[in-house]
Amino acid sequence: MWPKTRALSVHLLTATGAVFAMFALLAAVEMAWSWMFLWLLAALIVDGIDGPLARRWDVTLHASRFDGVLLDLIIDYLTYVFIPIYALYSSGLVPGWAGWGVLIVVPFASALYFADTRMKTEDASFEGFPGCWNMVALVVFVLEPNPWITLSAAVALSVAMFLPLRFVHPVRTAIWRPLTLTVTIAWVGLAVVAAWGEFGLGQTLGWAFGLCSAYLLGAGLVQQMLYRD
Repeated sequence: MWPKTRALSVHLLTATGAVFAMFALLAAVEMAWSWMFLWLLAALIVDGIDGPLARRWDVTLHASRFDGVLLDLIIDYLTYVFIPIYALYSSGLVPGWAGWGVLIVVPFASALYFADTRMKTEDASFEGFPGCWNMVALVVFVLEPNPWITLSAAVALSVAMFLPLRFVHPVRTAIWRPLTLTVTIAWVGLAVVAAWGEFGLGQTLGWAFGLCSAYLLGAGLVQQMLYRD
């Protein structure tokens, strides 16, 4: 009985991400952007924990009634794509035609990507940009770039979702795993500070946040060049 209960608890943990998504959506509607990102970060932390637990406790064997992959994808689309993109437009950071471009391109491309059967590589890295628009949106809130720059980046990353480019999985990619985990934890910590502080990080923390973001975006591409077959 204990293995089944333990495995089921992982599904219940994953499902809490839907609750965090609802809280984030309510905050977004109220334009409480700091709280929105804090709830999204809570969902991100759950997403980072439930996978290792699912593999450790063999949920596909002991709790097979629920499809953990499908459950995860449903919640991820809400917290990684739908709510962050709504926030970019509704906040006024990407207004006008640039905003409409982001609203159309990103959800459309991400819906296809989340159904892509070739999303993962053999070493559990991502094949193509993994649709982490929650992280992209937070960077936009911190930097406040020109809306057309944001649109250009959104289009480029949307195209990159379907290109044979490698992006690291923060937990599962074996190459440089200790470094990647360290950078990921640092990024989440800095993201909490940014959200709590109304997106002002200061010069030192801002540089650290930028470097962590650059690593998570580019580490897989560097690995692809260094360790190609």
